[in-house]
Amino acid sequence: MANFTWLPLLQGLGLSAGLIIAIGAQNAFVLRQGLKRRHMFATAGVSSLADALLITVGIAGLGTIIAGSVVLTGLATWGGAIFLLYYGTRSFKAALTPADASGLVVETDQQPSTTLYGSVLAAIGFSLLNPHAYLDTVVLIGSVGAKYPDSERILFGVGAVTASFVWFFGLAYGAARLSKLFERPSVWRILDIIIGCIMWAIAASLIWEPVSNLLV
Repeated sequence: MANFTWLPLLQGLGLSAGLIIAIGAQNAFVLRQGLKRRHMFATAGVSSLADALLITVGIAGLGTIIAGSVVLTGLATWGGAIFLLYYGTRSFKAALTPADASGLVVETDQQPSTTLYGSVLAAIGFSLLNPHAYLDTVVLIGSVGAKYPDSERILFGVGAVTASFVWFFGLAYGAARLSKLFERPSVWRILDIIIGCIMWAIAASLIWEPVSNLLV
């Protein structure tokens, strides 16, 4: 019973971590702010709070709508699993081309402002003006969270939000120490492999119940 109770929190933590760690514009911005030691707390805080807002909206709003429909729940489950399988495959593919993955970290079209105000605005932009953020948080995480009853859905959301805070603050404050390490393509290869494994494992957990019911 105890294991079952903690399962939603752990799944939310794992799903959110896998999606957030994936290399993208938001992480590139937070990483650069950390490397420059520029308003790291504000940057990480805004990024985390924005993710928390989107996750909450997804679980409380879209999740509730999907949970009320067997058809939508089924579509969300299988759709989410297919997306995760694709996402994991893409991560494994990126591991074979570490130079491209590394380039995403050091290249960004927007230069962050040196002021606190400018840094906060940039963090909001990278967090809320990114269509992938809505897909990951509102749609995907919200759809998965909709599978759980209310009490367990809260645990799932706590796990997902916790992963966001841990990652962004860890990325910002650890960037200075890890700057040389992250310049090595082999590190991104390992990271992409880990992300791929996480995505595939969560996809398997999503489809295990419906598949097992069909086999009974």
